[in-house]
Amino acid sequence: MHDLIIIGGGPAGVAAGVYAARKQLKTALITEEFGGQSTVSEGVENWIGTPKISGIELGKALHAHLDAYKGEVVQVHEGDRVEKLEKSEDGTFKITTKAGVTHTARAVLIASGAGRRKLPVSGADIFENKGLTYCASCDGPLFSGADVVVVGGGNAGFESALQLLAYTKSVTLINRSPDFKADPITVEQVRNNPKMTILTETNPVEVRGDKFVSGLVIKNSKTGEQRELAVTGIFVEIGVLPNTSFAKDTVALDNFNRIIADPKNQHTSVEGIWAAGDCTDELYHQNNIAAGDAVKALEDIYLWLKKKVRK
Repeated sequence: MHDLIIIGGGPAGVAAGVYAARKQLKTALITEEFGGQSTVSEGVENWIGTPKISGIELGKALHAHLDAYKGEVVQVHEGDRVEKLEKSEDGTFKITTKAGVTHTARAVLIASGAGRRKLPVSGADIFENKGLTYCASCDGPLFSGADVVVVGGGNAGFESALQLLAYTKSVTLINRSPDFKADPITVEQVRNNPKMTILTETNPVEVRGDKFVSGLVIKNSKTGEQRELAVTGIFVEIGVLPNTSFAKDTVALDNFNRIIADPKNQHTSVEGIWAAGDCTDELYHQNNIAAGDAVKALEDIYLWLKKKVRK
């Protein structure tokens, strides 16, 4: 029986693991890999304390930080995935993994993150990380002075466009419907920039290039007209899919299958379960925020466990 099970090896999971080790909580950390979504990034420039680091190197650094502190207290189970989370009658929790391993604990922190919804067109998989990216805040500065396109008309799409306008030559945003899901004030802020072009009722058809992206074929859904945008960067913002299927029968989720968490302490709807990072309904999804939320959760978990011991 562990004190705590941490699910996830991204910034949230590792931050929690380091704090659990420092607080001497007997912990099992289960993750498929270290680094989270940023492992696909060629250069992360907003991880505080590190001016620039590749996603792969960030994953290695997180792993090394945890290794430096884990000792005998935190057991790391890498290369496995949680498939089921259950609460037992005695109030403890049972985790079952893809490998068929069972772990039990008095408390659980879910930091399982999310996966970007992939662009489902020809060439998208070929040119991922070769001009096509799913993180403007991570990779945007690499496209300084370039012509780029943003796919997606929600808040994430327009916020990405706003970031990119600061250093690119031009930004074209395409949206499949005539209306935008983004906040009107954000739309207007982006639309008024002279370097900005917005195309509605437009869908991506094909990503083209040689070694790197050189263009995106688009189609107007009203006229059927197809043309190619000469761009060297494609930023995809068509949503994320939280990794929460294993918890859907245990904790409350919102309409997007994100775990509902109290922003004061990261409590979920179930006593003894906390959640942090991109798997939650946190308003802003960033590495630094995920790590901070996990630290907040660990402080609360520690106090909660100590109170149970005293009882």
